[in-house]
Amino acid sequence: MIKSDSHVHTAFSTDSQSPMESMLLRGIELGFSSVCFTDHMDYDFPSETDEPEFLLDVESYFNELNRLSGKYTNIKVRKGIELGLKENIIGECRDIVKKYPFDFVICSTHLVDNMDPYNERYWEYGDESERIRHYYETTLDNIKMGVDFDVYGHIDYIIRYTPYMKKVRAEGRIDEEYMMKHLSKSMDVIEEILKVLIHNGKGIEINTGGFKYGLGHPNPNEKVLKLYRELGGEIITVGSDAHEPKHLGYDFNKVPEILGSCGFRYYTEFTGRKPDMKVV
Repeated sequence: MIKSDSHVHTAFSTDSQSPMESMLLRGIELGFSSVCFTDHMDYDFPSETDEPEFLLDVESYFNELNRLSGKYTNIKVRKGIELGLKENIIGECRDIVKKYPFDFVICSTHLVDNMDPYNERYWEYGDESERIRHYYETTLDNIKMGVDFDVYGHIDYIIRYTPYMKKVRAEGRIDEEYMMKHLSKSMDVIEEILKVLIHNGKGIEINTGGFKYGLGHPNPNEKVLKLYRELGGEIITVGSDAHEPKHLGYDFNKVPEILGSCGFRYYTEFTGRKPDMKVV
């Protein structure tokens, strides 16, 4: 059984209202050995209000992490962050990783051409195949920019939010043919992403949020996980991408079989930026 969640968001992220302590209490209830909080820091995120979005108050964040570490000795509190990458904020991303003693750093692509694929506007600039591929091409550019991170998050995040997938999910359906078609069309770029990550000693995650979002698969898809392993990749973390306590450890019961079928004997937990390999 997987006893630690390495991708967790709280009220320190714009898209969550859950107190950090409530997440930790849920981890204790589940019998977890640790929880790694990875709240969002997306510099220069295009806000839809007058208030900036996804700017993490790092000092307050660490104060709360340290308070909870002292209060709850029966579960380990790991200090992480999820950095959204784009070209004009690379310096800020490099600096924050150097300045603070994180246990774990996820980097992700949340914006393409300064637009979130979650929003309809992103899809107005080409057909779905073109926009999906553009997302992967942007991700490839991002990982080559020299930010110090440990794993790249939810590499196929884009598939959650295509107009067609939103429609299918709203109807409670899963369209395997659609997902596999678009995965195949961009697999050459995905393979290059994986090769660069492996060459640089970086990992990926298995993000069970894909099941929560009704994809019937983790993010990234099992085909991507298997390819990463076949190419020689070994570093893989396990996270739910939970934004509420009820989603902590979401569908973790599925993870050991998936990892085993993709060729993994171990998954990874990071402490002090050092990988600890755990038997699947």
